[in-house]
Amino acid sequence: MVNGRASAFHFQASARSRFLARTSRSSVPAFIFLLLAFSIFVFIFSPKQIADDDVTKPTFTVNSQQVIEDQLWNSPFNDHFYPCIKPTHRYEAPQNWDRYITVRSNGGLNQMRTGISDMVAVARIMNATLVIPQLDKRSFWQDSSTFTDIFDERHFISTLRGDVRIVKQLPKELESASRARKHFTTWSSMSYYEEMTQLWRDYQVIHVPKSDSRLANNGLPLDIQRLRCRTLYEALRFSPQIEDMGKKLVERLKSHGRYIALHLRYEKDMLSFTGCAYGLTETEAEELRIMRENTNHWKMKKINSTEQRIGGYCPLTPKEVGIFLQALGYPPSTWIYIAAGEIYGGDVHLLELRSRFPNLVFKETVATPDELKSFANHASQTAALDYIVSIESDVFVPSYSGNMARAVEGHRRFLGHRKTISPYRKGLVEVFDKIERGELKEGSSSLSSLVTRMHKFRQGAPRKREGALPALSANVETQQVVGYY
Repeated sequence: MVNGRASAFHFQASARSRFLARTSRSSVPAFIFLLLAFSIFVFIFSPKQIADDDVTKPTFTVNSQQVIEDQLWNSPFNDHFYPCIKPTHRYEAPQNWDRYITVRSNGGLNQMRTGISDMVAVARIMNATLVIPQLDKRSFWQDSSTFTDIFDERHFISTLRGDVRIVKQLPKELESASRARKHFTTWSSMSYYEEMTQLWRDYQVIHVPKSDSRLANNGLPLDIQRLRCRTLYEALRFSPQIEDMGKKLVERLKSHGRYIALHLRYEKDMLSFTGCAYGLTETEAEELRIMRENTNHWKMKKINSTEQRIGGYCPLTPKEVGIFLQALGYPPSTWIYIAAGEIYGGDVHLLELRSRFPNLVFKETVATPDELKSFANHASQTAALDYIVSIESDVFVPSYSGNMARAVEGHRRFLGHRKTISPYRKGLVEVFDKIERGELKEGSSSLSSLVTRMHKFRQGAPRKREGALPALSANVETQQVVGYY
């Protein structure tokens, strides 16, 4: 797993050719003759001539348009990494433990998914039976969906049968039994949960009110990390209704050719939370400030919007995304699916992006109202549709690195390092400001070259889980490598 999850890939080295050279006394004259012939060749072709030959165009023809198409759409080279999530030979089958963990999964869809995968691993570590998690119905999303509304419950239980015993509900004799209500410490190690097994001395049931970020990302046994991957990428399949609708959306998009899934984080709550007001009116900025002040669980109240943007902490605006994709070389005819909630300001703020890419669509424009009727007022279910479309897209581009962006990028790596372009926001802000000052011209080759080079190593290729993604700075003269996520 990647981006906050341990890697589950092994490197498969390609076989290298081996040569065996044998020399004997009888072969010495032949060797001398070859050496003399090579010397004559070097004398005839002077360094100047060799240099000229280097820059001579090849005699065979190349379809340059196809090369450009491949660069835009093809997945990066995967370096022979492949998914490796099967248990090791030391892995033991689960026991029918007569002690249970109940969980309330909090947050949005992707926060719940990662939290559930953590709780599966915790149940394994604590030798417990896991009860199908309850989903958060009281958070910002106000979604009444149950586990079976979003996920394929039968598939979840059967897929993890060899890992953890999972039941739909507590046995009747334990429904009224006293239970330990435990807020597990965030990012805890395996030793922490081994200590927590002492709770079984006094309780037969442990209830976990929050599931997010309960388990450390690193320093865990390989089999526990692989179990998290199996849970995320195999066991947590969406419900048949969501899967079917998601496939329909993908098929309709692909009928037009290749498409980009754009996770455009330009919803009201995101802009308010991050304090990003660039490009908004004074009235809109004030509206966002009031929302932030009135949201009790948001700790940061006073935020400098300019500093946020310069530091790269703001989502790209729709206009900035349009300039970015255009500079990378995507033509105006490109189909772009917006995987997001309601865009703040609606068509007014989307105008600059749509003027550059007219084929801008949402789930509401790809599907009919009747098809989406059953998903209405269920934010986690509609987010699941966006997730499927994003996973299956030819290119995925997040305008901000939130939970969904990281979840989709990780899943796409698991599926073969599908192309995911992560905008270098801090560097792009410098670029956009240069355009505003007239130092760079939109649509120019210099802008295209700068943005393309800046994102050379940010397209989903395999990389070590160490520090930030590499990127080139916006300084045209130096173009030094910097890192920022």
